[in-house]
Parts: sequence; C-alpha cells; structure tokens
Amino acid sequence: MLILFDIDGTLLLTQGAGVQAMLDAGRELWGERFTIDGVEFSGRLDTLIWNDLTRINGVANDKANHDRFRAAYGRQLAQRLQRNPTARLLPGVRELVHKIIDVDHATLGLLTGNYPETGRLKIQSAGLDPDLFKVAAWGCDGKARRDLTPLAMKRHLQLTGRHVRGEEVVVIGDTPHDVDCAKAHGCRSIGVATGMFSVADLEATGADLAVETLADTAGVLRWMFESPVAVSE
Repeated sequence: MLILFDIDGTLLLTQGAGVQAMLDAGRELWGERFTIDGVEFSGRLDTLIWNDLTRINGVANDKANHDRFRAAYGRQLAQRLQRNPTARLLPGVRELVHKIIDVDHATLGLLTGNYPETGRLKIQSAGLDPDLFKVAAWGCDGKARRDLTPLAMKRHLQLTGRHVRGEEVVVIGDTPHDVDCAKAHGCRSIGVATGMFSVADLEATGADLAVETLADTAGVLRWMFESPVAVSE
C-alpha cells in the first residue's frame, strides 16, 4: 500500500508562516505594494499560487522571476520559522506516521502543493523527519493536483518494484482538492477536518472516511489496512 499525506492542515500547521513568507518574498523582490489579497492558498499547488500572485501584482510570469521568488520564499520561511517556531504537528500525526512505518507492506509518502524545499522545512520544523516519507509528489511536479497522484504511484513503483492499484493508495488531506485527486484515480481518501473544511464539507466532496482529527490512531489504521483491498499482491 501507498499512504500519501498532504502537509499543511493535515500533518501540521505553521500558523500562517508559509503565507506570510510568500508575502515577504514578494515584497523583498517587488516592493511593499506586493499583495496576496484575493489569492486562494488552501489545498493548492505553490506554482498555481505563484501564477495568481503574478497576475494580481503585474509581475512577469517567467522562469527567471519564478526561480527568484521560490528562492526568496525559502529564505523568508526559514527565517520566520527560526525566529518564531510556530510549526506544530496536528493531533495523532506522529503516532500514525510511525505506526504506518512499522507495516511491512506500506510505504509512507507525501502528496502536497508545497515546493520540496519548503515542504521539507515545514515538516522538520514541526519535529518530524521528512526522510520518513519515502515517496513524494510536490507542487512543482504537475500542472494540477490530479497530476500528482499517478506520479506518486510511479515513484512508488520505481522505489519498491511493486505496482499499486488505485484502491491500494490512500490520500490523506484536509481539503476537497485532496479528496478529488484521490477519486480521479480510483484511490481511497481520508478527509481530516484540521484545516478550513469541516467533516461535513469533506464528506460532501466524497471523502471515503472523514474525521475531525487523526488522533484515533487505531481506528484510522483499521480503516486503512483491514479492508479487503488493503494488502498488496
């Protein structure tokens, strides 16, 4: 099996440090009039957020500017989290991650909108080793979140030599975007209401399981691994 976690709102919260670091980066590069007003952040790829930021701020959307922004964002986020270490794991996350690692036929991974360098920084700042996640599909790896699911499955195959069917993949996330990228490829999804969306919201978008938090480690593990599709061939 392949278990894929979203980062922000699912594994951890940074109390807005990521969003503020993007604003800091924009103002470092293009001045104090740079704004993030009107941009949707939750559940979206960082590259799509960048596209919106360029549009509303009149910045040329080219590779050179994107590379500059990405580097500045990484610096600003590292400085913010060092000055004020606000990154915190959400309830049940540490226990669940380590229990999954102990399952022989399970691979732990990430499916996230973050850039790799900032995603890993957030996880490390929250007190978890990012190298525990053996497979990752990042926000710069596709044009839409749906692109990331088959990529994570391909990387699992490259890592383990084992093909996983869609029903052997579980995507865990806090937004309808996470649920959608699972459903689009026949994967199962756990919606966790530790972000901006409620259990009812996540159920309405088709989450196979929706929970308030991941604190019920035993219950979540039973749902993942005791269903008929849970053991890989």
